[in-house]
Amino acid sequence: MTQQSYYLRASASAVRLNKVVGRLARHGLSLMGSAELSVRGRTSGQMQRIPVNAHTFEGDRYLVSARGHSQWVRNMRVAGGGELRLGRKVSRFTAVEIADDAQKARIVRAYLERWGWEVNQYFRGITAKSTDAELLAACPDHPVFRITEDA
Repeated sequence: MTQQSYYLRASASAVRLNKVVGRLARHGLSLMGSAELSVRGRTSGQMQRIPVNAHTFEGDRYLVSARGHSQWVRNMRVAGGGELRLGRKVSRFTAVEIADDAQKARIVRAYLERWGWEVNQYFRGITAKSTDAELLAACPDHPVFRITEDA
């Protein structure tokens, strides 16, 4: 995995919206499949929370970072896992970052087919209809983690 520097910081309004979506997830209300991700902070050691869209592709679950190499991504690389919460249901998982290859491009395409209406703006012109080569070129900017629920 290349550790590029692309990161699109959330605007103040996006931060407020994320807080609302996260609060709803904590109370069991998912907006279009959202859940609250908790991952241990790499320097603080405290659990950091953010709403995410866990994406299922070919039977596996993934977390895709639309905004690039964000804080949750950096924390996930160190922590190696976290929790997804929807109401009282908490799923602990381990996470493995996916290499920038054709499989990752297929995952990103499927993610954009499902969530593009919400996240296309963060992909700098890349959409689900982009060519394979365009998607592959965008992969280093958008980390993807395969998540496996702990037993």
